Amino acid sequence: MITVDFSLLPVGPGDRVLDLGCGGGRHAFEVYRRGADIVAFDRNENDLAEVDAMFAAMRTAGEVPAEGGASAEAVKGDALDMPFDDGSFDRVIASEVFEHIPHDTAAMAELYRVLRPGGTAAVTVPSWLPERLCWALSEEYHTNEGGHIRIYTRAELEAKLKAAGFFVGPHHHAHALHAPYWWIKCAVGTSDDDHPLASAYHRMLVWDMMKAPRTTRTAERLLNPLIGKSVVVYLRKPPRGRAEKNG
Repeated sequence: MITVDFSLLPVGPGDRVLDLGCGGGRHAFEVYRRGADIVAFDRNENDLAEVDAMFAAMRTAGEVPAEGGASAEAVKGDALDMPFDDGSFDRVIASEVFEHIPHDTAAMAELYRVLRPGGTAAVTVPSWLPERLCWALSEEYHTNEGGHIRIYTRAELEAKLKAAGFFVGPHHHAHALHAPYWWIKCAVGTSDDDHPLASAYHRMLVWDMMKAPRTTRTAERLLNPLIGKSVVVYLRKPPRGRAEKNG
């Protein structure tokens, strides 16, 4: 399930890309398929081991373009103190990360630091309305260790990113059909995957992701601005020598 629109964040051979807080690696794998060099970065060793194994499987299966010699590695570390030089990456993806981090502005500053001047980034967080309903329906949803600790409005997210130095570009919402699934989960219990309603809706989502029928794709596109589960903001670091401000 890809949240970032790669027509707005193009990647390809010759690009070095950081997937910050990669989790299970969904965006890292897509970047690798497109022939860019990818660093999957996270603090969870188990997730990183699985991501690294998938990178190896992709190479074996020939899913990576032969030309260009794209590289892929999994790196463990802290988003507040990343082990990379200034300007190390042409692109950065931070998908569903900042809502977990108490010092989110410090993490945004680190993202800015490791992105090269003129480089671009995509940041995604849960959208305000779907997330607010999840919090209202379930205390467990937002009190679990490592869970979501804040709800962003897009205006707040963009203001913090501007304060870090970024030029803020286009935005969009994604995954509207996933919002009702999480509302159901919050209503019946976030750990109750076997509840009939949650299980049935999950099967529908899997079917939709596998088949991508026109009806559900159209419905999601129309619903995304209203109840899209995620909001995606695209950013650019000012070129060297330009005033690093927005306005």
